[in-house]
Amino acid sequence: MIALQREPLDLNALNAQLESPNGETGAAVTFCGTVRDDGQVIALELDHYPAMTELAMQQLVAEAEQRWTLAKVLLIHRVGRIELGQPIVWVGVTSAHRAEAFAACEFLMDALKSRIPLWKKVHYHDGRSEWVEAKGSDAQRAER
Repeated sequence: MIALQREPLDLNALNAQLESPNGETGAAVTFCGTVRDDGQVIALELDHYPAMTELAMQQLVAEAEQRWTLAKVLLIHRVGRIELGQPIVWVGVTSAHRAEAFAACEFLMDALKSRIPLWKKVHYHDGRSEWVEAKGSDAQRAER
């Protein structure tokens, strides 16, 4: 499942979607990225072109499912203005074994930051704001 949303992420509800009441999976790995306070930033603003972004997210999930044996993959990303401390992105993966779940979750997060068309504007305490590009290191990590 993929989703792009303006509303805050409900982490409890997302975690509940990974539950395996019948014991069919042995591992669930999640990652939650938040807007961190580096002393200068007050908020991030993420913009996107819905059809293009959703397609890229679907392709990313399909690639992960080809590389690893996964039971569930959830990839949720916020768009719009996101304040300090709020979750921006949540990735959840279940698999029979932890190694596959960890590897897939790490891949999805690294690839998400470098391959998904999202435009990020940083808002600063002093009133400035600027659009920023993805880091080259994210693309390198995703290629592993």
